[in-house]
Amino acid sequence: MGKRYKEQHNININGAEVTITSPDKPVWPEKGLVKLQYLQYLSTFAPYILPFLSDRTLTLIRYPHGIDGERFYQKNCPDYAPDFVKTFKEDSIEYVVCSNLETLLWLGNQLALELHIPFRKVSSRFPSEIVMDLDPPSRKEFHLAAEAGLIIKEVCDSLGLITFIKTSGNKGMQVYVPLPDNRFTFDDTRIFTCFLATYLVTKEPRFFTTERLKKNRGSKCYIDFIQHAEGKTIIAPYSARGNKEALVAAPLFWNEVSPSLNPEDFSVDSMEERLNKLGDPFKEYFITKDKQPFERVLTALKENSS
Repeated sequence: MGKRYKEQHNININGAEVTITSPDKPVWPEKGLVKLQYLQYLSTFAPYILPFLSDRTLTLIRYPHGIDGERFYQKNCPDYAPDFVKTFKEDSIEYVVCSNLETLLWLGNQLALELHIPFRKVSSRFPSEIVMDLDPPSRKEFHLAAEAGLIIKEVCDSLGLITFIKTSGNKGMQVYVPLPDNRFTFDDTRIFTCFLATYLVTKEPRFFTTERLKKNRGSKCYIDFIQHAEGKTIIAPYSARGNKEALVAAPLFWNEVSPSLNPEDFSVDSMEERLNKLGDPFKEYFITKDKQPFERVLTALKENSS
């Protein structure tokens, strides 16, 4: 094991040479998962991850010695990045933009486990989607996130809006409403997220809160409508997380969502079998963007508030 630990391989992807080092390095020790298995996961799920990363600035959480070692956030692209890694400069930060497999695997080799993305592309000032972040105090209250998600779906269904849901890869969930490109501002989407959050808290004040201070939330699920804003980020669909169970921010089918759902069922080592069996719950995500009647919904909300 010690000898193989220092192995180095160069692989050619789309004409780019990607260097893989220490393939046997432990990443999630309790699961027995090493770097090579993480790279295999990224390679398998690249067709499903890359559409969400493409043309967006990346905020990374890296675990260079595995999840038991020190972690750090990385926004600036390191100087040693190969030429095929594209970047975008914003607010004096040279962000990595990951639009292809070679960059994704290079990031994986750097043990960038968590891939966090903004709500807009670098080519636009407008949000590409609305995301409602449902954040219970701990995994013991995960059922509250599931219940909040189902209520949001019920409301959005009544408005004709198409929604998608995923786990956060930790203790919460996120509901997505894809939007037409370059149409609505963050001020527009704030009207809608505020409406949803207010509805949830009014409907079930025992379970849901918009209280920003954790110490004042008690055992309620935080409906984080503030998170959807310019400059904020969210964990990308199918990104791994740096927890001991190697959980994934897993897209779900709505019929899977119930209070008995267990977020620990969705891990790096179980996702390929799930994909082969069930397919991709976000398969229709991008083709729904132009079908959303969001303008009509927004107009009605503005009229009701005036």
